[in-house]
Amino acid sequence: MAGSASREETKLQLVTVKMSDIYVSALDKLVERGMYPSRSEAIRVAIRDLLMKELWIDGVPVSKQSDARAEG
Repeated sequence: MAGSASREETKLQLVTVKMSDIYVSALDKLVERGMYPSRSEAIRVAIRDLLMKELWIDGVPVSKQSDARAEG
């Protein structure tokens, strides 16, 4: 189903993060402009994008690519 969250995305854990005032203010501006429904959602999107950039290549997790190379 399009747009539905995967099972792993629905199991949310509380993570406490300290940020400088400038980052918190910037997050608040994104929420005020209606770009995100909450600070939490903006942070989740930013972390998802970071992980996709740093850990995924061509839509495949790096760990799975490493496993495939080891098997091949």
